[in-house]
Amino acid sequence: MAAVPSSFLGTLFVVSADPSVISFAGGLPSSAILDAAGIAGAAADVLADAGPAALQYSTTDGYLPLREFIADRYRRRVGLDVTAANVQIVNGSQQCLDLIAKCLVDPGDAVAIEAPGYLGAIEAFSLYEPRLSAVPVDGAGPDLAALERVVARDRPKFFYAIPNAQNPSGLTYPDGARRAVAELLDGSETLLYEDDAFGELFFDGRPRRPIGADLPGRAVLSGSFSKVLAPGMRCGWLVAPGEVLAQFNVAKQAADLHSNHFCQLVLHRWLTTHDLDEQCRRVAGVYHENCRALGDALDERCPELEHTEPEGGMFLLARLPTGVSSLALFDEGVRQGVAVMPGPPFFLEGGDDVIRLNFSNTDPEKCAEGIARLSRAIANLA
Repeated sequence: MAAVPSSFLGTLFVVSADPSVISFAGGLPSSAILDAAGIAGAAADVLADAGPAALQYSTTDGYLPLREFIADRYRRRVGLDVTAANVQIVNGSQQCLDLIAKCLVDPGDAVAIEAPGYLGAIEAFSLYEPRLSAVPVDGAGPDLAALERVVARDRPKFFYAIPNAQNPSGLTYPDGARRAVAELLDGSETLLYEDDAFGELFFDGRPRRPIGADLPGRAVLSGSFSKVLAPGMRCGWLVAPGEVLAQFNVAKQAADLHSNHFCQLVLHRWLTTHDLDEQCRRVAGVYHENCRALGDALDERCPELEHTEPEGGMFLLARLPTGVSSLALFDEGVRQGVAVMPGPPFFLEGGDDVIRLNFSNTDPEKCAEGIARLSRAIANLA
């Protein structure tokens, strides 16, 4: 436990619960896009049809029809050659971070991770005491020279990457960068861990080809229904080669026996009675409008902040003026009634010159007012 960096999430939850504070700090999907009525109907149908069997224990790998749905969707959308045998249901894709590291990492092993990278991954991996190696990421994708050095020097067990609308930056790997990463890792000892939490949330609706499609047998891919349907149901999945899933299944069984069986049945019923494509388009449309409003507000009220321009997802990253600390800005922002996520939790070192802003759990009016408050906080610090 001593190896795990202190978490900022507890502080965020407290701040986000204050209704007077406009929060860009968290990572919640918009409650307006959650289909409570549809989920309620699906739950009633499942209980009516399956009865007590819906409330029983189940198998560790997950409900087969749901795994078949996930595999079929990957084949149709992005041409990924997988079957239900390659899919394991988990308690949100966050659980994959813990169990993959548990399966693959001994103390002192190297793990490569993006910089900036997802703070939840940094925390989850740190429990297993790896040597984390940073690979800088920008609009062109990962720094390929840095990744090549890390792979050759450190021989990491895996490279953890979020190629689609990355958390925290919102950046998406271009197609050329995806091919280059696959070529670089092919033949190495390093696996690819591809986190596809935001792949259904591109504003243009165009699916991006997974890097793992060009690394057969050398990649694992995680995904989740949390960002488009029901985060509270904690239903995600891992797509992996059979030999990886065999070990993963052992770790999963030891951790919790199996994911929530009832929720799996309810989600499958919803998926087979509703149009998931239409739901994703609706969610992406709302987030696109919010993202545009947030970017416009930043350009108007905080022109000194350079920021990324996401193609999808839920976040953007902004660089602060010289001398302004993101940690100090968090405190001053709360005093002004706005919350942002400081940069350091997303970096192995440094990062105090950037902030992450969430646009999914807001609206254009709140974006304008929240950035006006942020502008006052920056002015007070500057």
